[in-house]
Amino acid sequence: MLRPLVGSGITLPDNPEELILPAGRGGAADLGLPDDAQVCSCNAVTKAQIRDAVADGSTTNDGGPCTDPACVTRCTRAGATCGSCKPVVKKIVEEHFAATGRTVDRSLCEHFAMTRQELFEVVAVHGYTRFDEVVAAHGRGRGCDICKPAVASVLASLLNHHVLDAPELQDTNDAYLANLQKNGSYSVVPRIPGGEITPERLIVIGEVAKEFGLYTKITGGQRIDLFGARMEDLPRIWKRLVDAGMESGHAYGKSLRTVKSCVGSTWCRYGVQDSVALAIELELRYRGLRSPHKLKGGVSGCARECAEARSKDFGVIATENGWNLYVCGNGGAVPAHAQLLAGDLTKDELVRYLDRFLVYYVRTADRLQRTSAWLDEVGGLDRVREVVVDDSLGLAAELEAAMARHVDSYFDEWKATLEDPDKLARFVSFVNAPDVPDPSITFRDERGQARAALTDGPVALGAAIPVGAPAGAAE
Repeated sequence: MLRPLVGSGITLPDNPEELILPAGRGGAADLGLPDDAQVCSCNAVTKAQIRDAVADGSTTNDGGPCTDPACVTRCTRAGATCGSCKPVVKKIVEEHFAATGRTVDRSLCEHFAMTRQELFEVVAVHGYTRFDEVVAAHGRGRGCDICKPAVASVLASLLNHHVLDAPELQDTNDAYLANLQKNGSYSVVPRIPGGEITPERLIVIGEVAKEFGLYTKITGGQRIDLFGARMEDLPRIWKRLVDAGMESGHAYGKSLRTVKSCVGSTWCRYGVQDSVALAIELELRYRGLRSPHKLKGGVSGCARECAEARSKDFGVIATENGWNLYVCGNGGAVPAHAQLLAGDLTKDELVRYLDRFLVYYVRTADRLQRTSAWLDEVGGLDRVREVVVDDSLGLAAELEAAMARHVDSYFDEWKATLEDPDKLARFVSFVNAPDVPDPSITFRDERGQARAALTDGPVALGAAIPVGAPAGAAE
């Protein structure tokens, strides 16, 4: 964003370094980028090409103008690779529409002429419990890969039912309660609240990994991931983990992942509060909370910030007088530091504000929108503070009650799956041969562990079938 502005004659903002430092969130389209500014570096797409796609269709495939950012991505490839420029592409399209007097279409997809926030309110007010009810009353068609998972997420946030109760609505990862990996195998991620685990459970994880030949890795979120599980083995693996007192870490869902912690005052000579105990309490409180995007938290026991709390969607840093609460940070492709929402809080105040903040985000954010991007659109930190801390909208009791319902109705999805024969029936590679493992899933040894064995790309599709070859022709 900064590079095309330099030497262009455009007045830079007061702090131009924010365009490239973590405070920047990619919202530089409103600075008046020159036409030759490269918006998508992956596919070398300029602002002029994006504007032309919606102005006269000169860069589209069919010669007609695009009517939404998704069409721009299909026709120009802007945002089609890594996706990090999609917010800027969307802003350029919307600004052009606004400047030319055209209506800015904020529809979720072709089946729902409303935003995710509007859809959430519709489902909440009318009390819908199924996708077909929602689409019959407020949409059209049968739905798609955009609106079905979005509605499923909304229903899960409001009802906290089992994600497999409507499997046809789910993304691939949700449908099998595990993350699909590049060779067709799956990952297993048990929850380790606050990064604290007993020796007994560590031993069970090791035994499971050894028995099923899984690759093990300690993650940045203080968990142990097990990779390379075959679909048909997932129930047996989870049976061992559940019997040992562990539960799903929801690594497959748009929900709370982890609340990272340092050792705090329990062990560290610099710690001023018990960060481990608070991290465990917060992770167990918000586990399973379905949201527009993944959520991560962190709790540091002192200002040295060893848990990196300010790089999380919500972060807590101990003070001698209590806790400082930071919100709307993240790492990743467009990093953002979390900002101070309130300081020197008691634990009860902290939990109360966090309850309100998280429910407010779940209700008002767009689909697949992280808290840092949501913060800009909702009106900035001051607006969030007015709603969450000052209760300017009078919603505090309602937001707290919504979180209380979530906490009271929580259940472990894998434990419930193991107790339901109908749900277990889906965990087979072949419906007509349930006892046959998928032969295309292969592994090789590397550094003493199993690793996906691929030779020709990220997905193994098996043997190729020649098309149009004459009978008897040699391959």
